[in-house]
Amino acid sequence: MDLSKPSQKGVEFMIESIKSSLKMATAAAMQASAFSVEQYEDIRDIYEVATGSDRLSIAQVEALVSELGRLRKNS
Repeated sequence: MDLSKPSQKGVEFMIESIKSSLKMATAAAMQASAFSVEQYEDIRDIYEVATGSDRLSIAQVEALVSELGRLRKNS
């Protein structure tokens, strides 16, 4: 997937990859549609951290999940 240009498809791809990398127990609650392309760069930063390491500490996972929660659109 080409992530060099912001797109909703890119956001969806990155969110799904982040959920997989973090092995989130609440992954079903983290729907890609809850994120906006307007936060693309922030999501990409999280994506790069989450997918760029084989092992993340519990504190790192919690920080990434917290940041995702902050970026999620208000329902």
